[in-house]
Amino acid sequence: MLNFELYNPTNLIFGKGQIEKLSTLVPKDAKILLAYGGGSIFKNGIHEQVIKNLKGFDIVEFGGIEPNPHFETLMKAVEVIKAEKIDFILAVGGGSVIDGVKFISAAVNFDGNPLDILQKRLLIKENAVPFGTILTLPATGSEMNSGYVVTIKATQEKLASGGSALFPKFSICDPTVIESLPKRQLQNGVVDAYTHVMEQYLTYPHEGFLQDRIAEGILQTLIEVGPKVVENPTDYALASNFMWSCTMALNGLIQKGVPSDWATHMIGHELTALYDIDHARTLAIIGPSLYTVMFETKKGKLAQYGRRIFNLTGSDDEVAKEAINKTVEFFHTMGMDTKLSQYTDDYTNTADFIVKRFDERGWKGLGENQLVTLDKVKSIVELSY
Repeated sequence: MLNFELYNPTNLIFGKGQIEKLSTLVPKDAKILLAYGGGSIFKNGIHEQVIKNLKGFDIVEFGGIEPNPHFETLMKAVEVIKAEKIDFILAVGGGSVIDGVKFISAAVNFDGNPLDILQKRLLIKENAVPFGTILTLPATGSEMNSGYVVTIKATQEKLASGGSALFPKFSICDPTVIESLPKRQLQNGVVDAYTHVMEQYLTYPHEGFLQDRIAEGILQTLIEVGPKVVENPTDYALASNFMWSCTMALNGLIQKGVPSDWATHMIGHELTALYDIDHARTLAIIGPSLYTVMFETKKGKLAQYGRRIFNLTGSDDEVAKEAINKTVEFFHTMGMDTKLSQYTDDYTNTADFIVKRFDERGWKGLGENQLVTLDKVKSIVELSY
């Protein structure tokens, strides 16, 4: 097992009715920026609950944070915080809102051009504005980690960063919030979380036995509850296991002491930036193609995955190949199209464009062993057409 440090200071408050604890979690006398997305929190009653439970606090609202939050929008929030002298941010939303708030938190006191935080992937370790979250859409695990992804609309780039100062102080996770979510968002959440686990699990055989078993448990749980929760979001057992699986998939635990990949995400981010395809759906497009192109380096772990998750039998080659097919089948069960041509007709130059971008950024080798070279990226994207 590799050496590691595990640090996660987020106070996670999980279960029905936990929003009632909000006033005890926000610092006393804080001036709050209430940040949210397109307004669904007004329709499902969460906004009303937040205001009720923050009675007596000075609140400034900032709405309109997009899915795949835009740098340009987030900088408007930064200006509001500076002008209003706000000292605490409350993110009420899914991963995009929480990711956006992390960037806002980092940018307010940043000494320099905030674009550098994204383009130079600077880690923020101090001077961030403290924030908490109320999760409304399980998927990204952003409620219990310090990473985020932001889109620069002007350049059509989707870039990731983070830092130890960007853990939420607290996150309230009430599984009943999913009752009003559209099926598409629930489908996305399941596949997003599933792929988060795969990025940390599907590398090569190693000695992180416990991490593997925890990762496999999350995958098995998502396979079990994923299709059902989409059809029955009011079932609390399904909803709670779905939400907790999403959090556990990316709160750092299963990544400690083991290699991790993330090439599927890096390539998928480009598809979202170029074509505005839902993040989870880009992962369903790229993941299986990446496993196929990188088959020889991933075969051992693919075989383990196939045997333990899908109960497959046969040689390593046979089980590994069928495991990819079973993964695609699961994505289809979750309502995912898995080819780029099913989302856009303008895909013929996509591989060349992404390779050029990665080359310009100096991303010559991605993945757990940097073997996803630019040539491999081109093959992966072309196989995804």
